[in-house]
Amino acid sequence: MSADEQSENATILLVDDSPDNLIMMSSLLKDVYKVKIAESGENALLIALSDSPPDLILLDIMMPSMDGYEVCWRLKNDRRTTNIPVIFLTSKTDAEDERKGLELGAVDFISKPINSELVMARVKNHISLKIKADFLQHKNDGLEIEVAKLQYTRPLHFRN
Repeated sequence: MSADEQSENATILLVDDSPDNLIMMSSLLKDVYKVKIAESGENALLIALSDSPPDLILLDIMMPSMDGYEVCWRLKNDRRTTNIPVIFLTSKTDAEDERKGLELGAVDFISKPINSELVMARVKNHISLKIKADFLQHKNDGLEIEVAKLQYTRPLHFRN
């Protein structure tokens, strides 16, 4: 499967407490990506930790009970979700908010109101990077298995 085909099969998780924002973003992305929706940080974490996690998360910051910063922090501090790219998509426009989000591990920060072409370009770029990182991780895992096999099958007098 080519990188373009993998990108088109990517799943995006939209996290926002506003149904209007979810509908607008979903309609923008659904022709290119699979889209999952969460209306709270807690639901976002459940989806991210499921058997079919998203390839990328678009995350609002201002939500009741658990804000986007907390969601991002939890994602980045769990080995099962740490490699899922998070893009903050928020009405917060202060440089301090952006710095905080990036320091928590987000890969990007997009301010609302959104520019559709900009969002699509950034999502495409981060999905492409994720596909490449996953490919390299898969190859590395395979090499580590081969090295372990070689070390196990080498005669004892050749082992370090």
